[in-house]
Amino acid sequence: MAATGDVDRSDAAYRQWLKEAVRRVKADANRSADTHLLLFPLPEQWGIDLYLKDESTHPTGSLKHRLARSLFLYGLCNGWIRPARPVIEASSGSTAVSEAYFAKLIGVPFVAVMPRTTSAEKCRLIELQGGTCHFVDDPRTMYDEAARLAETTGGHYMDQFTYAERATDWRGNNNIAESIYEQLRLERYPEPAWIVATAGTGGTSATIARYAHYMQYDTRVCVPDPENSCFFDGWTHEDPAACSDRGSRIEGIGRPRMEPSFITGAVDRMMKVPDAASVAAVRALEGLVGRRAGGSTGTGLWSALRIVAEMIERGERGSVVTLICDGGDRYLDKYYSDDWLAAQGLDIRPYTAALDHFLLHGTWPGGPRGA
Repeated sequence: MAATGDVDRSDAAYRQWLKEAVRRVKADANRSADTHLLLFPLPEQWGIDLYLKDESTHPTGSLKHRLARSLFLYGLCNGWIRPARPVIEASSGSTAVSEAYFAKLIGVPFVAVMPRTTSAEKCRLIELQGGTCHFVDDPRTMYDEAARLAETTGGHYMDQFTYAERATDWRGNNNIAESIYEQLRLERYPEPAWIVATAGTGGTSATIARYAHYMQYDTRVCVPDPENSCFFDGWTHEDPAACSDRGSRIEGIGRPRMEPSFITGAVDRMMKVPDAASVAAVRALEGLVGRRAGGSTGTGLWSALRIVAEMIERGERGSVVTLICDGGDRYLDKYYSDDWLAAQGLDIRPYTAALDHFLLHGTWPGGPRGA
């Protein structure tokens, strides 16, 4: 008889470690309450309700907590994350904070590869969770450097920009989209006309759009894009090779290349938002509801208010949802610093005036699609 091949790589000790690691990650979700859906103050007679899904209340303070949990479960169940081997990520901050948390939870090292311009507070939060910050001067080199570190250390490159759209179960299982619709169930307009979600990896917009399509809702998805990001051009011109020669000033969103997790066909609309408008909106948010948020929240809020203005002009009624992506205390030296604005050459005054005019009169200067 001819010899047959039979290779058994089962490892009882590893499987026991894996079971415990998965249990710990799932237990984090089980003991975490859902995030709040806040009502933005608009005049009731406008007939439009604007909601803010406050993702800053997660244990690690941002929307990326959901993503990090999904990525860890995905990596663990695929056999990619192993005991004592580092998990490595290319991240500008919030994802790294959340991944450092989960790495510490299961007892593996974590290294974040990030631009040198990342806010000092985010670096502190990563290190507080036991992670290590590895800086690059050119944001475009983050991917290759993270892959190189994983190869030389025997660790796992998490690669959020590839796996974000597939690590989360978009059909439900308590994802952000399912949560939004459940929380709107008793509101006067339970099915939102628009959900506005900014994109870093594109995983959130993909999850929300897929869920809306799967559940046969009429909700449309708008993705605002900051300056120095290629997503808007790549989507508009259907160009998967679109790129930018510099990194985004709005941390956590915008990319210099079209990412695999940015599912362009799922998106209904995109807006290009000036960085000064994002800062103006996030400062207006603090003045109106007493909450500081990061710049990406401002990008989404600016676009959501533009959509509300369009609906008012058309005489429509309904609801719009956008996200508070993370808290503003991480950015006191950036978006809340007049010195930083001056150094960046950003003048928020025209955008602040436009917001003030809209919130007072319900009309957008130059029309809802104006500057």
